[in-house]
Amino acid sequence: MRLSEDTDTQRTSVNILPMIDVIFAILAFFILSTLYLTKAEGLPVNLPQAATATPQNQISATLTITPEGELFLGEAAIALEDLADEVRAIASANPIMVTVRADETTPHGRVVAAMDQLRTVEGVRLGIATVQP
Repeated sequence: MRLSEDTDTQRTSVNILPMIDVIFAILAFFILSTLYLTKAEGLPVNLPQAATATPQNQISATLTITPEGELFLGEAAIALEDLADEVRAIASANPIMVTVRADETTPHGRVVAAMDQLRTVEGVRLGIATVQP
């Protein structure tokens, strides 16, 4: 019978490189998934403040009006005259919620003209995007 000596014992070691790879993969997953949790609809504009603002859950389309008065349906530029036809194409017999995101320095007449065009579409509901103070 052979007894083990101190020189015969095997040294145990833990290889942590695979664990580091897994941690970095999980970290990358969380970073990328949080980017999609932010609510970024339309183009960046400075929204006016409203103390009585309430969040709306159903948003089907976003109309952004820049300070210069340019219109964007989603992220595509659109002419005021074509706005109603584009929303009709999106709605296709279903009720649609259009959120108007107008910059606080946008001329009021331009916002009213866009809303007037949207009201010609049957089944459209309008919302105004604001931020709470």
